[in-house]
Amino acid sequence: MTLMNGKFARASVLIGTLMLSLGAVHAQGVKSYPEKTIKVVVPYPAGGATDTLGRMTANHLESALKQTVIVDNRPGASGNIGSDMVAKSAPDGHTVLIGITAMIQAPFLYAKMPFDPFKAFQPVALLARSADLFVVPASNPASNLKEFLALVKANPGKYNYGSYGNATSSHIHGEMLKAQTGTDLMHVPYKGAAPLVADLLGGQVTSAFVDVASIRSHLGSGKVKVLAVTGAQRFKILPDVPTMTELGYKSFEPYGWFGVFVPAATPKEIVNRLSEDISKMVRSPEGTARIEALGLQAGGEKADEFSQIMKSDSAIWGNVIKESKIAIE
Repeated sequence: MTLMNGKFARASVLIGTLMLSLGAVHAQGVKSYPEKTIKVVVPYPAGGATDTLGRMTANHLESALKQTVIVDNRPGASGNIGSDMVAKSAPDGHTVLIGITAMIQAPFLYAKMPFDPFKAFQPVALLARSADLFVVPASNPASNLKEFLALVKANPGKYNYGSYGNATSSHIHGEMLKAQTGTDLMHVPYKGAAPLVADLLGGQVTSAFVDVASIRSHLGSGKVKVLAVTGAQRFKILPDVPTMTELGYKSFEPYGWFGVFVPAATPKEIVNRLSEDISKMVRSPEGTARIEALGLQAGGEKADEFSQIMKSDSAIWGNVIKESKIAIE
């Protein structure tokens, strides 16, 4: 029995020593972060708002962390290709993802996903929020949403709504409006916001849910009318346009958002450092001005608060997607 106890004692000492050594290595790794080039993965093509925010984040981190930071555009599969690459990367803070709301919508839209957004990623910071505007051509006689819906009901089959893609937020918003008003607006999906806006201006589509960033340059042109806006509050640049919630419709409160993520197992110390630096950038006068120039609202929420926003938004999006029976094969 004494011999056995001695073996257990020696084993315990060895395990304890090993754990202390691993802890020391971990602490040293966190302390020396970043040790190499940081990659900011943007899972969408260059040129859009996600890419612009990704490059803004990369430039700031390069300055704040005194390390080279590169942007890697990995578009495809509605953002899933680039996101999956980050999910499977080393959780050491050297691979960062710029994600959007589609991350938490996708599990309700696809029969099979390569990752669980809540298990695969750790939220770092919320960069910006976006709202969709419900817009009609200026030639439409309606001056508000109530009048537009009356026209739709009085003219079956004549009116439609465009979105910037099947199963996007604008498509979901359109189906929500149809379901809650009992109208027969036909969905016209486009491959992105640019062709949608072009056809809206040209009168080829009779209404549309369009993100603010994509339509902002036309808001003062006299070519479109904005009848309502999604989100919890009126949009800063459109103070006279009511929200869908104000008009009596439900579940239009969640904003579209852009955020920063790292793999789930990334050490908390690294997450906190990135969160602090990025939040500071977003909430600085310069950062806020650059984000608002894109037609977005500046965020700045840190890791824990952003995580709670994701969870509450996910519950709402999940319900409306199921109710609208939207799915991607």
